[in-house]
Amino acid sequence: MIATQVRQKDAVFYFASYPSEQLLKKVRFISRFYDEEGGGIKAEEVAADDDVGQFIARIERNDKAFQRELSKAKVAAIRNFYETAISQPPIPGVVLLFTPQRLSFRAWEDSSGVGQLQEPDEKFLIIDGQHRLAALEFFERTHPDDAKNIQVPCVIFDGRTEDFATEMFVIINSTPTRINKSHLVDLYERVSWAEPDRRFAANIAEMLYSEGDSPLRYRINRLGGRSKQEKWILQAELFNEIHRWVKSAWKKISADGTDRRAAARYYEIVRDFLKASAAVWGESWGSNSGMVTKPVALKAMLRVCADLATVDAEPAEGRVERWRAKLAPWTEQAREFRNEGFYERFPAKGQVERVTRIHRDLGRWAGIAPRARAKE
Repeated sequence: MIATQVRQKDAVFYFASYPSEQLLKKVRFISRFYDEEGGGIKAEEVAADDDVGQFIARIERNDKAFQRELSKAKVAAIRNFYETAISQPPIPGVVLLFTPQRLSFRAWEDSSGVGQLQEPDEKFLIIDGQHRLAALEFFERTHPDDAKNIQVPCVIFDGRTEDFATEMFVIINSTPTRINKSHLVDLYERVSWAEPDRRFAANIAEMLYSEGDSPLRYRINRLGGRSKQEKWILQAELFNEIHRWVKSAWKKISADGTDRRAAARYYEIVRDFLKASAAVWGESWGSNSGMVTKPVALKAMLRVCADLATVDAEPAEGRVERWRAKLAPWTEQAREFRNEGFYERFPAKGQVERVTRIHRDLGRWAGIAPRARAKE
C-alpha cells in the first residue's frame, strides 16, 4: 500500500489511507460489539503471548469495565453519524494501528517521504478507534455501496515493543473523557515518562488489588463507579493516599531502592496495618451499617499507617500483633463510626477536611503522633 513515512525525533511511523472494506479485513477486534438490530462483532481471542493485546483487552474488559449497553450505544451513535454525514467527513480523525512485525518500506525517489509499505502478515491491533471501526463494520453491512466510498486515515506503528504500544494507548486515552484515573493508575509502571514516585505508588496499589493476602483484595474499584460489585474505595483514591505517603518519604525510599521488590516491602507494611485494623474494628470492619471501611475512614487510616510505619515498621516479624495492640483503643470507638449521625460527629466543610479530622482523631486515640511530612 502507498504510505507516507513520518519521522519525529527517534520515532518512525506511517500515515496511510485505507479503503474501508480492505481495512476491516486487516484489523482484529478484542472487544465484542453489538448494533441495534442485535448483530454482533465477536471479539477475537488474544494469544497468551500477545502482551499488547492482553493489556488492552484487560483494560477494555476489566471487571465489566465496558458494559454491553455502553458499547452498543456508542457504536449506534457513531453509526448514525456515518449515515447522516453528507458534507462532513465521517471519519476525520486517524485510527491508530499496531503490528509487532517490522514492515518494509520502499520510498519514492522524490524525497517526499511517500512510498510503498508492506502490509503485515497478521491483522493489525487497534490501539485507538475500535468503536469507530465497529460502527463502520455495521454501516458496511447495511450500506455496502456507501461504505466503499469511505477511506479511513490510519497511523501505523510497526516493529515496536509491547511497552511502546502500551505507552501510545495511554497517551491517546489519557484525557478525563476517554479513560478514568483509576485505569491510569494501572498504567503508570508501563510508561517511560511517569514519575518514579508515581510508578512506585502504583505498584503498591496494584499489589493491594491483586495479592491474595491483601485485606483490600476484591474491594478496590478500578472502574470509576461503573462496577456492579460492592467495593470500598476507588483505586484512584487509594493511589492518591499511597502516593501522598510515598512522595513525602521519597528521599528515604529512593536511597533504599525503588524496584518492585522495594515496593513489595511497603505493600507488606500496608497489608499488616490493614490486618491489624480489621482485627481491632471487629464486626465494624466491612459492615454496611458503619463507615469504617468507607473511603473517608480508609483514607484516614492509611495516613495513620504512614505515621506508625515511620517509627515502628521494623521488625516485620510480629508486626501485625504489635500493631494490633497499638490500635486496640479503636475498638472502643466503633460506635462513633455508625452511619447514623456520622457526619455530625465528624463535622467538616468537605471530604478533604473530614479525612484530616478523622486521621487526627484516630492517631490521638491510639497515641500515634503525626509524622513530619515534606511540603507537597
